[in-house]
Amino acid sequence: MEPKSFILENTALTAPPLVPEIRLHLATEVVPLWRKTEEELEAEGVPPPYWAFAWAGGQALARYVLDHPDIVRGKNVLDFGSGSGLVAIAAKQAGAARVLAADIDAFAAAAIELNAQANDVAIDVTRDDVIGRAGAWQSVLVGDMCYERPLAERLIAWLKALGAPVLLGDPGRSYFPKSGIEKLATFRVQTTRELEDREIRETGVYRLC
Repeated sequence: MEPKSFILENTALTAPPLVPEIRLHLATEVVPLWRKTEEELEAEGVPPPYWAFAWAGGQALARYVLDHPDIVRGKNVLDFGSGSGLVAIAAKQAGAARVLAADIDAFAAAAIELNAQANDVAIDVTRDDVIGRAGAWQSVLVGDMCYERPLAERLIAWLKALGAPVLLGDPGRSYFPKSGIEKLATFRVQTTRELEDREIRETGVYRLC
Protein backbone atom coordinates (compact mmCIF):
# COMPACT_ATOMS: atom_id res chain seq x y z
CA MET A 1 0.00 0.00 0.00
CA GLU A 2 1.26 3.48 -0.87
CA PRO A 3 2.17 5.08 2.48
CA LYS A 4 0.86 8.60 1.96
CA SER A 5 -2.50 7.39 0.66
CA PHE A 6 -2.84 5.03 3.61
CA ILE A 7 -2.02 7.79 6.09
CA LEU A 8 -4.49 10.25 4.58
CA GLU A 9 -7.26 7.63 4.52
CA ASN A 10 -6.68 6.28 8.02
CA THR A 11 -5.79 9.24 10.24
CA ALA A 12 -7.16 12.59 11.35
CA LEU A 13 -5.30 15.89 11.49
CA THR A 14 -5.22 16.75 15.18
CA ALA A 15 -3.03 18.44 17.79
CA PRO A 16 -1.29 16.50 20.59
CA PRO A 17 -2.51 17.60 24.05
CA LEU A 18 0.82 19.03 25.22
CA VAL A 19 1.71 20.69 21.89
CA PRO A 20 -1.42 22.40 20.55
CA GLU A 21 0.68 24.51 18.16
CA ILE A 22 1.36 21.48 15.97
CA ARG A 23 -1.11 19.38 13.98
CA LEU A 24 -0.32 15.80 13.01
CA HIS A 25 -1.95 13.01 11.04
CA LEU A 26 -2.73 10.70 13.98
CA ALA A 27 -4.83 7.68 14.79
CA THR A 28 -7.85 8.65 16.89
CA GLU A 29 -10.97 6.81 18.03
CA VAL A 30 -12.90 8.10 15.02
CA VAL A 31 -10.61 6.87 12.22
CA PRO A 32 -10.17 3.35 10.78
CA LEU A 33 -6.55 2.92 11.91
CA TRP A 34 -7.54 3.03 15.59
CA ARG A 35 -9.63 -0.12 15.19
CA LYS A 36 -7.27 -2.15 13.01
CA THR A 37 -5.40 -5.01 14.67
CA GLU A 38 -1.71 -5.69 14.12
CA GLU A 39 -2.68 -8.76 12.08
CA GLU A 40 -4.99 -6.71 9.85
CA LEU A 41 -2.26 -4.13 9.28
CA GLU A 42 0.29 -6.83 8.49
CA ALA A 43 -2.09 -8.27 5.90
CA GLU A 44 -2.21 -4.82 4.29
CA GLY A 45 1.59 -4.55 4.29
CA VAL A 46 1.67 -1.92 7.04
CA PRO A 47 4.25 -2.26 9.85
CA PRO A 48 3.24 -1.29 13.44
CA PRO A 49 2.13 2.36 13.09
CA TYR A 50 4.27 4.00 15.78
CA TRP A 51 4.20 7.16 13.64
CA ALA A 52 0.42 7.43 14.14
CA PHE A 53 0.65 8.33 17.84
CA ALA A 54 2.15 11.28 19.70
CA TRP A 55 4.11 9.38 22.34
CA ALA A 56 4.67 10.95 25.75
CA GLY A 57 8.43 11.34 25.37
CA GLY A 58 8.05 13.10 22.04
CA GLN A 59 5.36 15.43 23.33
CA ALA A 60 7.46 16.46 26.33
CA LEU A 61 10.56 17.01 24.23
CA ALA A 62 8.66 19.01 21.60
CA ARG A 63 7.12 21.18 24.34
CA TYR A 64 10.53 21.80 25.87
CA VAL A 65 12.06 22.77 22.53
CA LEU A 66 9.25 25.21 21.77
CA ASP A 67 9.59 26.74 25.24
CA HIS A 68 13.41 26.95 25.00
CA PRO A 69 14.10 27.81 21.35
CA ASP A 70 17.75 28.73 21.97
CA ILE A 71 18.47 24.99 22.10
CA VAL A 72 17.93 24.74 18.34
CA ARG A 73 17.76 28.27 16.94
CA GLY A 74 20.04 28.65 13.91
CA LYS A 75 21.40 25.12 14.35
CA ASN A 76 21.66 21.95 12.30
CA VAL A 77 19.40 19.50 14.19
CA LEU A 78 18.87 15.73 14.07
CA ASP A 79 15.59 14.25 15.31
CA PHE A 80 16.34 10.54 15.77
CA GLY A 81 13.50 8.02 15.56
CA SER A 82 11.25 10.81 14.42
CA GLY A 83 8.00 8.83 14.06
CA SER A 84 5.31 11.40 13.31
CA GLY A 85 7.90 14.17 13.01
CA LEU A 86 6.51 16.01 16.06
CA VAL A 87 9.89 16.88 17.57
CA ALA A 88 11.39 17.76 14.19
CA ILE A 89 8.51 20.13 13.46
CA ALA A 90 8.89 21.73 16.90
CA ALA A 91 12.60 22.27 16.25
CA LYS A 92 11.88 23.93 12.93
CA GLN A 93 9.17 26.12 14.45
CA ALA A 94 11.65 27.10 17.17
CA GLY A 95 14.07 28.42 14.56
CA ALA A 96 16.42 25.57 13.64
CA ALA A 97 18.33 26.28 10.47
CA ARG A 98 17.99 22.72 9.19
CA VAL A 99 16.28 19.66 10.64
CA LEU A 100 16.90 16.07 9.58
CA ALA A 101 14.21 13.63 10.71
CA ALA A 102 15.53 10.07 10.77
CA ASP A 103 13.23 7.04 10.83
CA ILE A 104 13.75 3.71 9.07
CA ASP A 105 10.00 3.10 8.58
CA ALA A 106 8.70 4.09 5.13
CA PHE A 107 5.28 4.97 6.60
CA ALA A 108 6.93 7.19 9.23
CA ALA A 109 8.93 8.96 6.52
CA ALA A 110 5.71 9.61 4.59
CA ALA A 111 3.95 10.79 7.76
CA ILE A 112 6.79 13.21 8.54
CA GLU A 113 6.52 14.72 5.06
CA LEU A 114 2.74 15.09 5.33
CA ASN A 115 2.95 16.54 8.83
CA ALA A 116 5.66 19.00 7.82
CA GLN A 117 3.41 20.19 4.99
CA ALA A 118 0.47 20.52 7.38
CA ASN A 119 2.57 22.80 9.59
CA ASP A 120 4.20 24.71 6.73
CA VAL A 121 7.79 23.81 7.61
CA ALA A 122 10.63 22.31 5.58
CA ILE A 123 12.21 19.18 7.05
CA ASP A 124 14.68 16.76 5.48
CA VAL A 125 13.82 13.09 5.95
CA THR A 126 16.02 10.00 5.83
CA ARG A 127 15.22 6.32 6.23
CA ASP A 128 18.87 5.46 6.77
CA ASP A 129 19.95 3.93 10.08
CA VAL A 130 22.15 6.81 11.22
CA ILE A 131 23.44 5.11 14.39
CA GLY A 132 27.21 4.91 14.10
CA ARG A 133 27.50 7.73 11.62
CA ALA A 134 29.28 11.00 12.17
CA GLY A 135 27.30 14.13 11.39
CA ALA A 136 27.55 17.90 11.50
CA TRP A 137 24.60 18.10 13.88
CA GLN A 138 24.74 20.85 16.49
CA SER A 139 21.80 19.48 18.45
CA VAL A 140 20.35 15.96 18.62
CA LEU A 141 16.81 15.27 19.84
CA VAL A 142 15.55 11.82 20.83
CA GLY A 143 11.96 11.22 21.96
CA ASP A 144 10.82 7.97 23.60
CA MET A 145 13.34 5.55 22.06
CA CYS A 146 14.42 3.46 25.07
CA TYR A 147 11.64 0.88 24.99
CA GLU A 148 13.85 -2.01 23.76
CA ARG A 149 17.20 -3.03 25.24
CA PRO A 150 19.32 -3.68 22.08
CA LEU A 151 18.22 -0.43 20.44
CA ALA A 152 18.61 1.62 23.63
CA GLU A 153 22.12 0.33 24.35
CA ARG A 154 23.27 0.85 20.77
CA LEU A 155 21.67 4.29 20.60
CA ILE A 156 23.00 5.67 23.89
CA ALA A 157 26.55 4.45 23.18
CA TRP A 158 26.50 6.25 19.82
CA LEU A 159 24.99 9.43 21.25
CA LYS A 160 27.69 9.60 23.94
CA ALA A 161 30.40 9.31 21.31
CA LEU A 162 28.79 11.76 18.91
CA GLY A 163 30.08 14.93 20.53
CA ALA A 164 26.91 16.96 19.96
CA PRO A 165 24.49 18.17 22.66
CA VAL A 166 21.73 15.58 23.10
CA LEU A 167 18.28 16.03 24.64
CA LEU A 168 16.03 13.07 25.37
CA GLY A 169 12.33 12.86 26.24
CA ASP A 170 11.35 9.78 28.22
CA PRO A 171 8.32 8.69 30.32
CA GLY A 172 10.16 6.05 32.33
CA ARG A 173 10.85 3.38 29.74
CA SER A 174 12.61 0.29 31.05
CA TYR A 175 15.91 0.82 29.21
CA PHE A 176 16.36 4.54 29.67
CA PRO A 177 19.83 5.19 31.19
CA LYS A 178 19.96 5.56 34.97
CA SER A 179 23.20 7.60 34.95
CA GLY A 180 24.99 10.07 32.70
CA ILE A 181 21.88 12.23 32.37
CA GLU A 182 20.62 15.50 33.82
CA LYS A 183 16.89 16.13 34.18
CA LEU A 184 15.87 19.51 32.76
CA ALA A 185 12.08 19.40 33.11
CA THR A 186 9.10 17.22 33.99
CA PHE A 187 5.74 17.22 32.20
CA ARG A 188 2.46 15.45 32.89
CA VAL A 189 1.44 14.17 29.47
CA GLN A 190 -2.12 13.15 28.69
CA THR A 191 -2.18 9.81 26.92
CA THR A 192 -4.59 6.88 26.53
CA ARG A 193 -4.85 3.41 28.04
CA GLU A 194 -4.79 2.06 24.48
CA LEU A 195 -1.09 2.98 24.46
CA GLU A 196 0.01 3.22 28.09
CA ASP A 197 -0.85 1.76 31.49
CA ARG A 198 -2.24 5.09 32.69
CA GLU A 199 -3.95 8.18 31.30
CA ILE A 200 -1.28 10.62 32.49
CA ARG A 201 2.43 9.85 32.09
CA GLU A 202 4.96 11.85 34.09
CA THR A 203 7.62 12.45 31.48
CA GLY A 204 11.09 13.94 31.77
CA VAL A 205 13.31 15.88 29.42
CA TYR A 206 16.98 15.13 29.97
CA ARG A 207 20.40 16.25 28.82
CA LEU A 208 22.89 13.49 28.05
CA CYS A 209 26.07 14.22 29.97
